[in-house]
Amino acid sequence: MPEVPAGPTVKVSGATPKGERRRHALASAAAELLVEGGFDAVRHRSVATRADLPLASTTYYFHSLADLIACAVEILGNRELEVMRRRIDDLGNLDQDVESTVDLIVDLLIGPEDDAIEGRERLIARYERFIASARHPELREVQLRLRAQTDDLLTDVLRRSGRIVDELQLRRIVAVVDGVVVSALGEVDPEPRTMARSMLLRVIDVVAPAQ
Repeated sequence: MPEVPAGPTVKVSGATPKGERRRHALASAAAELLVEGGFDAVRHRSVATRADLPLASTTYYFHSLADLIACAVEILGNRELEVMRRRIDDLGNLDQDVESTVDLIVDLLIGPEDDAIEGRERLIARYERFIASARHPELREVQLRLRAQTDDLLTDVLRRSGRIVDELQLRRIVAVVDGVVVSALGEVDPEPRTMARSMLLRVIDVVAPAQ
């Protein structure tokens, strides 16, 4: 992935309604390609083709390929956050038993159990974004914003489930899931949900005790 330049990411030329629609179409196309094939799949030509727009539009509406990728990452992250919010809203009042709380956290961080193939590709794409953000400042800024919103949702879930949680302990909960997922994705027949659930059941009463 090319180095991300400093400065604003929105060009004046893309500020019209038509320009914003095209910009969003290109970023959405890049987001799809990211999930399907990782960062190597996102190229000017492939994005323009997927968006059904002229090749020159990618450089007209974005400063660079890295700028386009940063916007695509934000789109993916916001989609994942929206899925989390809907999952929480659908539940209404949250159960306070430990297994229900752990199951919900696993659902939020890993995804529903009924889409194993799609979920695996989504998880791979998510953790590729985490690694890439270590090298690219604008991606890091996007990931930090998305992570902060995820933390807010998890904090709300834990508190509504009758548990005490602070920022440091929340990071430990997320780190447990992250570690399990990264380890499982490297295996031939990974089961990150089962492993994450087992690990969280062991530690949740320590890091987020019931009130």
